[in-house]
Amino acid sequence: MALIKFLFEIEKKPRKGLLAVEWVIMGYLLLTLLLTFFMTTKIQNPEPMFWLRFNAAMLTLALWVVYRLIPCRFTILCRISLQLILLSWWYPDTYEFNKLFTNQDPLFAGYDQSMWGFQPALLFSQVCSNPIFSELMHLGYASYYPLIAVVCVFYFFKRYAEFELTTFVILASFFIYYVIFIFLPVTGPQFYYLAAGLDNIAAGVFPDVGNYFQTHQEALTVPGWKDGLFYYLVELAHAAGERPTAAFPSSHVGVTTILMFLAWRTHNRKLFWGMMPFFVLMCLATVYIQAHYAIDVLGGWVSAIVIYVFLHFLGRKICPIGK
Repeated sequence: MALIKFLFEIEKKPRKGLLAVEWVIMGYLLLTLLLTFFMTTKIQNPEPMFWLRFNAAMLTLALWVVYRLIPCRFTILCRISLQLILLSWWYPDTYEFNKLFTNQDPLFAGYDQSMWGFQPALLFSQVCSNPIFSELMHLGYASYYPLIAVVCVFYFFKRYAEFELTTFVILASFFIYYVIFIFLPVTGPQFYYLAAGLDNIAAGVFPDVGNYFQTHQEALTVPGWKDGLFYYLVELAHAAGERPTAAFPSSHVGVTTILMFLAWRTHNRKLFWGMMPFFVLMCLATVYIQAHYAIDVLGGWVSAIVIYVFLHFLGRKICPIGK
């Protein structure tokens, strides 16, 4: 009964407008809608992209109407959960834009070579091929969305006064990364190594692949122990939604770093230290499975600090619940 009351108790002062994160969504919709209009002649099939934006806007407004009819914590949760679910739509959508810009993988692969003298993404899984180590790496990578869910659920039930602020920081960070990915086309090792040729990569040669990724989405086989459960889950996720996009900075590392900041703010050490092993595994796994260059991980850490500080400051100003 206490849970039902917590979820469905009618708010005394329901919000009239959109949530802060919904305004972020609308801003991203408008930006990418304008890009779609300007690039219509270059995009192969723009109609689904227009419909995606229309449907996302209509779903957002529909849940706003539901909330206005039943203004309670549960309908707030539904509004925010919708935007979290729609992230799986927006990620592959970045590919439709960034494939039209000049690919920058030779530059970033070259940075890794200059920093380390070799390609960490090429050698990591070869040097550490133990099945147990492989499964730990894939466990770390597969923990990405569960970690997001853990932080959101914790704030919803334990620190509800900051739930809207927290989810604003998480979701807005995603869209900041998506804007970067649109205009900075780096596909990552799993796509670029195949396009450039592994012999070239091993020799430290990083050729320009031109417009290759406008028509090709093939990737290297995910490295690791192929009979592992977590290997299977990562491979399944890649087959379902991976595209040659979104390598620098690593949003997996960036968002997970932001989650760690949010976990630390709860002052709940069990939550923070319980997440720490998965965070470490995540940072290693992005290079191990060849999703990212090592410099992408560094970029993820640095960008996470900047984005978190900016969004947390902004969120304190615009999120009523967070005040």
